[in-house]
Amino acid sequence: MQYRELGETGITVSEVGFGAWVVGTDWWGDRSESDAIDMIHHAIDEGITYFDTGDVYGHGNSEEVLGRALEDYREDVTLATKVGYDFYNNPQAGHGELPKEMSPEYIREATERSLDRLGVDSVDVLQLHNANVDEVDKDILETFDELEEEGLIRAKGWALGPSIGWLAEGDMAIREEFDTLQLVWNAFEQDVGNHFLETIEETGSSTSLIPRVPHSSGLLNEQVRPETELGSGDHRGFRPDEWYETGWEKLETLRFLERDGERTMAQASIAYLLSYAPVATVTPTFRTKKDITEWSAASDVPSLTDEEVERVESLYAENFGIDRFDGMDELRSSVDGEDLRSAGLTHKVTSD
Repeated sequence: MQYRELGETGITVSEVGFGAWVVGTDWWGDRSESDAIDMIHHAIDEGITYFDTGDVYGHGNSEEVLGRALEDYREDVTLATKVGYDFYNNPQAGHGELPKEMSPEYIREATERSLDRLGVDSVDVLQLHNANVDEVDKDILETFDELEEEGLIRAKGWALGPSIGWLAEGDMAIREEFDTLQLVWNAFEQDVGNHFLETIEETGSSTSLIPRVPHSSGLLNEQVRPETELGSGDHRGFRPDEWYETGWEKLETLRFLERDGERTMAQASIAYLLSYAPVATVTPTFRTKKDITEWSAASDVPSLTDEEVERVESLYAENFGIDRFDGMDELRSSVDGEDLRSAGLTHKVTSD
């Protein structure tokens, strides 16, 4: 496993991270707490040090499980969580999105309750969870600064998606000097990542990008095939059938990324994202210990060559992408939230 720094925070993270949304919920398969803890410990054995969760996952259960699993490893790992959904006062039906609460008072209270569940005095990265630009005012920014000054958090982040705007929110995070920006990004969904690479270059920002869904909900790791039947509780089932049908066709054009005995397609999909310097860590959705073993090794497989990266980019630019934004060129020219939203920038994806 190789390691990188989050922005200019001095915080070191593994190039492959662990998304703890798979523990404490049944959205990505039901597992016992002992099985979940076993997975977390196996991830540590494979060199993974970055663990990302959120207070809303299992209504606090993911944080509790992660806290118990990492109790003896706190000094060796980086903990990130998210706040912003008010699950304390609102029941959740299925996978529906809960009401958000972005007041300074709520953010502080939610942070303190997250720390209690995680069993820590401070968390390394606190992220706004799916916040819209019009929900984040100077009071929220000041609250994050205060939490950092008080030692309750070490770095501030912003996690985007799944059904709200993207570019305006991410651009605001970069321009307001958030340390991390989490986004959906993979070889089949490049537009958003490409946009933020440009924003970072234009501003000289040190914001680190943290891609999730590197396997495009099971396509690029070939865990969802034409014969696969996704259960009613499987979060990947929220992709439309057309998504997978198109993806299976496009997958064949990426076979050049595989190297027999050296690099699998699943590993290459992660290595592709790690080829971009602003990326600090990639968080795939592990469902088994076998996944952890294979995908964590993506940090050590042969890196993609410049030619390979350029070929993936070119394929996408030539309508290879299976989910494109109309009018992206026009959207790139503006960072005004209302302009972006009125242009129809609302992208529905899974948070796999």
